[in-house]
Amino acid sequence: MKSMADVVYDYMDWAEIEAVTYSEESAPRGILGPRPVKEGILVQAFFPGRSRADIRTPDGRLTPMYLEDESGFFAGIIPAGKSGRIPRYRFVLYDAEGREDREFADAYAFPCQITEKEEKKFQEGTWYDAAETLGAHIRTVRGVKGTYFAVWAPNALRVSVAGDFNHWDGRYLQMNRTASGIFELFVPGVGEGALYKYEQKLKTGLVYLKADPFAAQSQKAPENASVVREPAHAWQDDAWMEKRKKNGSGTAAPMAVYEAHLGSWQKKADGTPLGYRELAQELPAYVGKMGFTHVEFTPVMEYPDDASLGYATSGYFAPTSRYGSSEDFMSLVDAFHQAGIGVILDWVPAFFARGNEGLSSFDGTCLYEHLDPRQGVHPKYDTLIFNYGRKEVVSFLLSSALFWLKKYHADGLRINDVSSMLYLDYGRPAGGWVANRYGGNENLEAEEFLQKLNTVIAKECPGTVTVAEENTGWPLVTGPVREQGLGFTYKWNNGCLDDYMNYIQLDPLFRGQHQDSLTFSMAYMYSERFMLSLDHSRIQEEGAYLKLMPGYRESLKMANLRLTLSYMLVHPGKKLLFMGTEFGQSGRWNPEEQLDWKECAEPLHAAMQDCTRTLLRLYRSQPALYEEDFSADGFEWIDNLDWQRNLLIFLRRSRDGKNTLLAVCNFSNVEYDDFRVGVPKAGKYKEIFNSDAVAFGGSGAVNPRVKASRPIEAHERENSIKVKIPPLGVSVFALRENG
Repeated sequence: MKSMADVVYDYMDWAEIEAVTYSEESAPRGILGPRPVKEGILVQAFFPGRSRADIRTPDGRLTPMYLEDESGFFAGIIPAGKSGRIPRYRFVLYDAEGREDREFADAYAFPCQITEKEEKKFQEGTWYDAAETLGAHIRTVRGVKGTYFAVWAPNALRVSVAGDFNHWDGRYLQMNRTASGIFELFVPGVGEGALYKYEQKLKTGLVYLKADPFAAQSQKAPENASVVREPAHAWQDDAWMEKRKKNGSGTAAPMAVYEAHLGSWQKKADGTPLGYRELAQELPAYVGKMGFTHVEFTPVMEYPDDASLGYATSGYFAPTSRYGSSEDFMSLVDAFHQAGIGVILDWVPAFFARGNEGLSSFDGTCLYEHLDPRQGVHPKYDTLIFNYGRKEVVSFLLSSALFWLKKYHADGLRINDVSSMLYLDYGRPAGGWVANRYGGNENLEAEEFLQKLNTVIAKECPGTVTVAEENTGWPLVTGPVREQGLGFTYKWNNGCLDDYMNYIQLDPLFRGQHQDSLTFSMAYMYSERFMLSLDHSRIQEEGAYLKLMPGYRESLKMANLRLTLSYMLVHPGKKLLFMGTEFGQSGRWNPEEQLDWKECAEPLHAAMQDCTRTLLRLYRSQPALYEEDFSADGFEWIDNLDWQRNLLIFLRRSRDGKNTLLAVCNFSNVEYDDFRVGVPKAGKYKEIFNSDAVAFGGSGAVNPRVKASRPIEAHERENSIKVKIPPLGVSVFALRENG
């Protein structure tokens, strides 16, 4: 009669055992773990470096395992449960002295948690909630708590979970490959806060570690291991989220965005940045007090290099750990919502960071990026470009976008560098790019991806917005996808502000001959839904906006900055302003240092801050300034030809026509007294804002009294008023009709 050792030995598949012990097994569940045999349940396991192991069954009995291969391959047979079921057994391991030192459930006793339907959706580019399964997720499977790991690495020979729970030894916890190239494994006992990476063995024999592309949190830089985290937060923004869903994208609502770089908005006494929870105590209150409707964060998705400001992303599902945990970030978003402020996140699907720890050459091949560097390397930033033609990459990116909007309650995404996505020859020399199938320079796959992105977001997250940073003439960026548009909610109007910044930096004496720089924007204003953006990229190299203004005295620079912000607020389009500009920070923005808040105590800067606050209050209170941003019905020129005096005069109207504002903009440094301005209707015109008010640091050339119109023709209008026009200033008058 055979001994149990001989019985077990006869079941050994030595070819498969060799694949496991040489760490080249892509289907370890086929040999490791339990399987019914005639004598009971055969259990096989691989414990490198161990010489003794037992199996503990639910009745507490220990069954010895036999060391079948000296590398650490064990096998044993336990009795089957009722009806031949596999009992819930546990392994017991011993140290070199024979003492029991570990007991745990068998990872290979648990089935795959990914369905064929999900795999098919992943391969079709339609697995929009892939982040709920891929990555690391704490689950209870068959009554056992642990973490389910899943990663896409189709070209790897073998993938293992390595972490602080198994001494970072990839010989343990070899994962199972599915038909779609996803490797997966449920690991009992691994929980919140565990550090891990994926160890991959390539067909060439190279072995290396990679962070998890779907990780919900990463180690604090410069460390880069992934962290098991199931972000959870007791949200207090139900009313906000319900209102968001009902209101739609809100294109007829006021939208004034405060762009903030979290690491340099404000710092602690020791010079370190405020964390997410500390920011939650300060930033929403400040943004709300100033009167902004939204905040936009420069990228908070995990990134390896501080110098990139987050634009070279490495973790598309993890808020950077520089400022705290995933839950901490949730608390920050929640605080903004409770303050009535929307949150827009800068999201970068145009390119991603190089580096061994991230997505680049993930499974030893160009998996997420193009193989050909003429398509896969960004010429400006030396980053890698996503392969939008690979459907699994589309699933990855769409899942990321929806993850931030759903899981983190973000109200919108600003898509960075859309231009580089749309053009195959973007920034490339002749012969340095690959044409599309029609011989053109349009990236048809990127175009299709962006259309799909906006379609899916509109369907899955009603009330959220997408904003394109696109600075070329690509048609219909905000046009409906059904009409071959890209489907964005808004597009940055970089052309308008480029023209304006070139104009405003001229000495007022020479501005007249460049009047078209001011008026040209209205020639194409209604071709898209535009957002005017005085963002960080304009001053990253050149310094603060105040420093870009002309003037030999700071008071003159301030006057030009007040003029700039005022003109931006009365011009059609939604608004964005980079932090520090609201109080006229004079020094260059340095992401390593906080804003120069002490300047707010100085009279000119305090006055500038008050001017911005008053402007935003005006903007939010006057429907004429936002309801018809994208319709010609909301704007009318009174005079756009007075280049000799550097004047622009126009009307803004609300949707119902009951709110009409007259804007008088003077880009010269000359005050005009008793200047007759044509008005659209007879009535009384009250000045409700003047950027030259003494309270704002101006000269005080204001109009304190209501101006009654007279039937005197001016600007080809039957009625007119006489006003004082301030130098380098904007005056806004509200119409109160006669009768």
